[in-house]
Amino acid sequence: MSAALDHRPAETHQHTHGPGCGHDAVLHGDHVDYLHDGHVHREHRTPEGVHYDECDACTCADCSDNCAVCSCDDCSCPTCNHATCQCSGCSDSCQNCTCADCSCPTCTHAA
Repeated sequence: MSAALDHRPAETHQHTHGPGCGHDAVLHGDHVDYLHDGHVHREHRTPEGVHYDECDACTCADCSDNCAVCSCDDCSCPTCNHATCQCSGCSDSCQNCTCADCSCPTCTHAA
């Protein structure tokens, strides 16, 4: 990930996202996203402290949703939660796939 291109700080918060903060939490790959007034925020820790960034947007041509909540039927975005592994013996989502010999182009661990 290129920090210069993908680092998109969210608006200033009056609280810290977490259990009981009042915003829905969605597991997205290796982090938790918080659904916040039409935005999807993920925690970003730096040596200077913690702030929140806008999380990934779906890269499908006809989608304008965030990857944590995208519901495209034909999604091919590699960072969306629901993209399904395309290996013949797997039916897990790409975010959860653990196939040792995975050849799926959208799985996060595929070589």
